[in-house]
Amino acid sequence: MFSILIPSWNNLPYLKLCIDSIQRHSTYAHEILVHVNEGTDGTLDWLREQGIAHSHSSENIGICMAVNHLAGMARHEWLLYMNDDMVCCPGWDAALVDRIHAAADDRLFLSSMLLEPTDTGNDRVIVQNHGSGPDDFDAEGLLARYRDSPRQDMLGRASQPTLVARRWWLMVGGYSIEFSPGMSSDDDLLMKLWIAGFRRFEIVSASRLYHFACRSTGRIRKNRGSREFALKWGITQSEFMRNYVALSGQQADCTAVDQLPRATPSGRLKRAAHGLLADIPLSDLAAWNPRATHTISQPNPMRPAKPPCREV
Repeated sequence: MFSILIPSWNNLPYLKLCIDSIQRHSTYAHEILVHVNEGTDGTLDWLREQGIAHSHSSENIGICMAVNHLAGMARHEWLLYMNDDMVCCPGWDAALVDRIHAAADDRLFLSSMLLEPTDTGNDRVIVQNHGSGPDDFDAEGLLARYRDSPRQDMLGRASQPTLVARRWWLMVGGYSIEFSPGMSSDDDLLMKLWIAGFRRFEIVSASRLYHFACRSTGRIRKNRGSREFALKWGITQSEFMRNYVALSGQQADCTAVDQLPRATPSGRLKRAAHGLLADIPLSDLAAWNPRATHTISQPNPMRPAKPPCREV
């Protein structure tokens, strides 16, 4: 049903939990694809043992390049980008499939409702503490309580994991690599999908995943995504999300929302300042990875993998 795209950076204990939860708690058969950044912790050997299709880079290439590469390997019509520090709850995928079937067309951007152990003030998250990592993860507690805290579906909102039809992902170019290693790449993708005609952005409450949160992002040198967004689009992220994406969820007829976002005085001012005072995005790319060149390996796509790709 879905091609599940999982980038992983020396995070094997989390990745094992993530994939095990997909295998145990999915209603439908899905293709699992993993991009391994570095893989010095045994991730590559484990994926080979499990027969899970994957690609590999000798260093961390970031979310944008990793997910785009996996999208090119995908065989199914729906792409779901999932972080490796997430654990799927029973029926997580059925709720998303039901929403796809109920929609008028496939211009949908769907996300799940996340459960996290720490209250960060994010209203898109349900706070439930079932452990901060694999060592203290309370699987039984999660299964007993994940349905607690009823929530309405959230229209005009976006979160993780990200589910988009493959044809639209490819049409808009997926994640833009100028946002590497990944900060603000999600909002940039929303803008591109908006321009392509998307007006349905929704967090589906019945689809729930536990998220340990920020396992990998805390280890990288982050790009200045908000500046890059304003420089690229002439509008700030907050203005785009507040004045366009959020409003699309409040309109009975979503086509009533302006078809194209407009640059704002604030966005234009920031674009001018960033353009004059900073070398964005190239300075961010150089600060993150001075070489900025990457080699990605994967099995020959014209030859069946040994062992064969495993769908669960």
